Amino acid sequence: MTGHDKKAVILLSGGLDSTTVLAIARQEGYACSCLSFGYGQRHVNELTQAQAVARRFGVTEHLVLRLDLDRIGGSALTTDLAVPKGREPAEMAAAIPVTYVPARNTIFLSYAVAWAEVLGAADIFIGVNALDYSGYPDCRPEYLAAFEQVANLGTKAGVSGGRHFTIHAPLLRLTKAEIIRQGLALGVDYSLTHSCYDPDREGRACGRCDSCLLRLKGFAEAGVPDPAPYQSRR
Repeated sequence: MTGHDKKAVILLSGGLDSTTVLAIARQEGYACSCLSFGYGQRHVNELTQAQAVARRFGVTEHLVLRLDLDRIGGSALTTDLAVPKGREPAEMAAAIPVTYVPARNTIFLSYAVAWAEVLGAADIFIGVNALDYSGYPDCRPEYLAAFEQVANLGTKAGVSGGRHFTIHAPLLRLTKAEIIRQGLALGVDYSLTHSCYDPDREGRACGRCDSCLLRLKGFAEAGVPDPAPYQSRR
């Protein structure tokens, strides 16, 4: 990556999607600076995986910020609310689930824009998906377009710095199987990734939350085994 002129900030959770996005950005020639968050999430072990992924890809820099979103609450990911288990895809998409974290992508993207402004980067990559997702409103294309406009209207770089911020969501219209196939083609080691909302103390995935079920469905449709450790598989 040394010597590349293009700089990008990659939102890296340590999950399947964000890791694939990092691989895509690197393949496109970007010098990648990764941004992760400890926000009081119950699946905090994803940060260990994010660090492993960042090391594997040899990113320019990996910044981990701490946010107290658990003090705001409102989500099964940041409180003791039960994580839904064993749901069918139609049920997942029927309503915004309790695993939605209020304004999470808006908060994360705001930090990404701030860091990009400091780094002299104009490109921000995020692993949102509008097909195989759990009904989150901040994973939709209209949301991303609106946030990109905000980034360019509300920053020094966007208003007077001659720099146009672009929010890249290369997985937006792909199925989970298509994402996995693309990642494998780019050499992604998915054993490094973590997707579960409710892992056990050893970090093993539950195999039954929405995120696990979508991940397992994607691997099955891609025709390859999921290398992640599971407590059980539905």
